Amino acid sequence: MKRAPLTLAAVAAALAAVTGIASLTAPADGASPAADAHAPAARMPVERSLLVCPAPSSSDIAETQYTAFTPGAAAPGGKGSARLLGATKDAKQVLELKEPGKPVGAKASGAEAPALTGTADGLLAPGWTAQQTTVVSVGRARGVLAASCTVPGTDFWFPGVSTAKGREDYVHLTNPDDTAAVVDIKLFGPDGVLKPDQGTSENIRVDPKSTKAISLSSLAPGAQIPDVTAHVTTRAGRVGATAQAAEEGVGSDWLAASADPAGSLVLPGIPADATSVRLVAFAPGAEDADLKLRLAGPGGSISPADNEQLHIKAGMTAGVDLKDLTRGEPGSLVLTPADGKRAVPVVAALRVVRGSGAKQELGFVQAAVPVGARATVADNRTDDKATVLSLTATGADAKVKVSASPGTEGGEAASQEVTVKAGTTQTVAVAPAGGKGAYALTVQTLSGGPVYAARTLTLPRDGIPMFTVQTLSDDRSTVSVPKASQDLTILTD
Repeated sequence: MKRAPLTLAAVAAALAAVTGIASLTAPADGASPAADAHAPAARMPVERSLLVCPAPSSSDIAETQYTAFTPGAAAPGGKGSARLLGATKDAKQVLELKEPGKPVGAKASGAEAPALTGTADGLLAPGWTAQQTTVVSVGRARGVLAASCTVPGTDFWFPGVSTAKGREDYVHLTNPDDTAAVVDIKLFGPDGVLKPDQGTSENIRVDPKSTKAISLSSLAPGAQIPDVTAHVTTRAGRVGATAQAAEEGVGSDWLAASADPAGSLVLPGIPADATSVRLVAFAPGAEDADLKLRLAGPGGSISPADNEQLHIKAGMTAGVDLKDLTRGEPGSLVLTPADGKRAVPVVAALRVVRGSGAKQELGFVQAAVPVGARATVADNRTDDKATVLSLTATGADAKVKVSASPGTEGGEAASQEVTVKAGTTQTVAVAPAGGKGAYALTVQTLSGGPVYAARTLTLPRDGIPMFTVQTLSDDRSTVSVPKASQDLTILTD
């Protein structure tokens, strides 16, 4: 069927549209429109970044430090703003970053510290990173609890949570927007989704500019299940979601969401002196998964004794103790399809314990994504051996640049190039010269890879090796901007 002929007004409107598009990406002199149309999309710095942080603690003796940072250097005439604000309608400012390359910090005490929303624009938006680190010296929730502030989203997986006796786990939901969010939480144990009257909570309303903590035990009254996977999705809006776990006599920490389901996963940054490592994994699809387990250490990759493979039934959570996994060396757990088996997407996390007896401390390592072009962790300390960065290369050797910013209270930036052999994990300690206060660590991939990274922060208290591990991911500092070109064929039949 033929189209109706274009009217003069339609032609004028179409020409105006073409002219508008061409003004954005007019081809250079001598370049053909066709050639420009097939040019790859450009990557441009982001103009605005948004982060959310959960409420730090319900303990009256909690001490929390916030640190925020944007990589890069100040640019003449460059403008931008970056702030952390309380995630409430009457938000109060917690800290403000005024220039890239120099971190800023703030402190809060007690149980009244709120969840936060962080916004950055202009020069300070690309790579804007923030973290909160909380120390609780005594009590049921004692420990070092650190969480990197995250981008709000609509779908989160938390393998490694629990409803077992002695565990007290919550999922914190923070809504940074001006409209309400509606959230579902579903729990999966070793036999699949928990009973219809247990393990599922639907239509949880999170009001605009507010936060809500959901007890997982309240979703499964009476159920005592050591290994659980929580799936958080939104029906409307978006939220920041982070899990918090406290285990009686062992400690507490935040558990970040796992990387999206994938056939191969890397869990980087297992401390060398870990006394207990437990892998929890979940296969969300309709197929069972068979995984090969390898520990990538300083000298190469080995299979854990008696735990070379793990079978995960579809829709069910599997857990396994990996005894003597590290053998005194730092490492990263690499999960790949078992020989001859097809790749089935899974999510995974590690429950890691350091110390023994009454001097234990708990931490988590979730499956991570590669650092990509650049990744940053904001809060590191200059105390001796407090900060250890783990780098793992898979598939090919990689070269990265590790940069330490000045401290929040002074010091000179420092950097180091590191080569990571394929199948190995290397630990690096880079700190600012004369640094005081907290500083940021930035990892840039120079060649090879992919590279996975995690930072272990150790802050001992009373003989307890209190620690926390945060994985690093691409800082989303650039976005792909497709090219447009003139195309007068839109005016023809």
